[in-house]
Amino acid sequence: MKRNINIEECINDAKNVFGKGFGCSEAIIYALNKHFEFNLSDDAIAMSSSFLRGVGGSGCLCGAVAASSMCLGFLFGRREPHQKVDNCLRLSNEFHDSFKKEFKSTCCRVITKGMEQNSEERKKSCKDVVAFTTETTAKMIMRELNKN
Repeated sequence: MKRNINIEECINDAKNVFGKGFGCSEAIIYALNKHFEFNLSDDAIAMSSSFLRGVGGSGCLCGAVAASSMCLGFLFGRREPHQKVDNCLRLSNEFHDSFKKEFKSTCCRVITKGMEQNSEERKKSCKDVVAFTTETTAKMIMRELNKN
């Protein structure tokens, strides 16, 4: 796994695959996996498919928030019940708070309020969410992996 990546290239990859049909969660996991070389199978992308349009189209939790949490959990989460989970929770909360500060909500229906499902306005808004999430999560990962 890489400890440092070119964040702009990672963001561009995420936006590119989003524009080709991946949802926000899928695009973010795809790009972070590719650039950090997590070596996750495509099953990880498939697992995130259920988060599209705010968890199965319900408009609830934004898939980008879920994707960030999934990546942070993969890297910093526990693998056994007795292991501590505090650092993973701290990082997920840090991302949550930065996302909420940027977009005023973590709820898909609130972020995209008044936008038609397949409109250019919504696609642009979601692409901005993908870019922010990819950048913020990548910076957090690099910071944590490079701590001495």
